[in-house]
Amino acid sequence: MDRILLSTVAHRSPADVFPYVVSFTDYPRYTEHLESVRKRRGGDENGVGAIYDLRLTWWKLGYTARSEVVAVDEPHTLEWELRKDVDARGTWRVEPAPEAAPEGIETASRIYFEAVYDPHSADGNAISLPRFVSLDWVVGKVQPRLLEEAREVVRRLVADIEGEQRDVELTVHEMP
Repeated sequence: MDRILLSTVAHRSPADVFPYVVSFTDYPRYTEHLESVRKRRGGDENGVGAIYDLRLTWWKLGYTARSEVVAVDEPHTLEWELRKDVDARGTWRVEPAPEAAPEGIETASRIYFEAVYDPHSADGNAISLPRFVSLDWVVGKVQPRLLEEAREVVRRLVADIEGEQRDVELTVHEMP
């Protein structure tokens, strides 16, 4: 299993940050490769059990991932798992970090994004590949881009949370 774990600081409280983390349908704003998110099934009052179809596109490929929210502890954690074709799961974690707030800003939160996945678990029949292109070739091309994609998602998420873009310092705790 490979793991990506990165974090950054948003100049807002966890209660202000968390609604952005749980708003899956807004995720296409954060990455160029996520074309759309469609809620397939609602969850309980906290969102647990909600299922989303995430339409991803890259190069000549398109794929719809199915993600389920498996745990929510508002305003601190949201856990998800992919439900078909790839063994993957992850967590968004939001922790108070008032000491990280710059002068003139009341509070801050540290946002963690973690994804754990097995790139070799991908079902080769789930993706319609161009002729003469193997799934191993696709995995080899996509895998190095995953960390940069995660960084871009977190950068854009912080801009959305704070209402303006700024230089965001990302800490990479672990990468494949």
